[in-house]
Amino acid sequence: MNSSLEAFLLYLATERGLSTNYQLSTRASLEGFLSWMHQKREKRELHSITEEDLHSFLKHEQQRGLAPASLKLESVALRLFFRFLFIRKIIKSDPAQKLPLPKLPHTLPQPLTHQEIEQLLQAPSGTNPLTIRDRAILELLYACGLRITELCNVRLEHIDLEEKIIRVTGKGNKTRLIPIGQNAIEAVKAYLSLSRPQLIKPRSGAALFLSVRGHPLTPARLWQLVLHYAREAGLSRAIHPHQLRHSFATHLLAGGADLRIIQEMLGHASMTTTQIYTQVDTSQLRAVHQKFHPRG
Repeated sequence: MNSSLEAFLLYLATERGLSTNYQLSTRASLEGFLSWMHQKREKRELHSITEEDLHSFLKHEQQRGLAPASLKLESVALRLFFRFLFIRKIIKSDPAQKLPLPKLPHTLPQPLTHQEIEQLLQAPSGTNPLTIRDRAILELLYACGLRITELCNVRLEHIDLEEKIIRVTGKGNKTRLIPIGQNAIEAVKAYLSLSRPQLIKPRSGAALFLSVRGHPLTPARLWQLVLHYAREAGLSRAIHPHQLRHSFATHLLAGGADLRIIQEMLGHASMTTTQIYTQVDTSQLRAVHQKFHPRG
């Protein structure tokens, strides 16, 4: 089982080119399944696993409180894994072929209002190196609609302040170029001239944003920073980093940006995904309809 799992993960990395995060998530899902199988029976071969076993495992995961989104990820991992085993003739039949994917509730992340964005971006006040850094981080997250993992991976050579452009690598190792607004440009310039030189250590490398110890910032730390400044800004509702990305897309759409341009900047492979992230409220839709429709 373990050798087949390693072969599958190597396939995801080399032939499918999927991200490290996706590989880690898939490994965790499949190792959880294999561990459950070992606990269920002392010894179990891959070729003897049935569709009933897979349903039992997913039911077990649901009963222990796994969220629908996580349950869907586990189902996808099982389907990909057993399809791989079947194609490579490691097993004679695919027990996951008809495995259904759990339906997710249609909940949309709520974008921040323009006022809330202003409050959040102004929260890092002061002139110490970390405050200057944090202001640049928040400005870039909102100005470019970045995922926090993408921002963590930005290096000095990926950002061109003269051309006002940033190069990021997103899901599936796909690279895209995103324009940077003037406010974010000024914030990054201040960070590079006043803050980053004080954070650099001998082995810091070329990561754009550094921790107090000179290491590249982690997604977990960025998450903490956003929560901290949301509280500092006095925002009444819970804020998470992805809301800045959603707000970026929603505000662009509300301002008249073309949906396909937004899709390109977000790095979405599917237009359907972009449409989910760029919902506008019904009052705005009514206003647009009344303004532009002949019978509005």
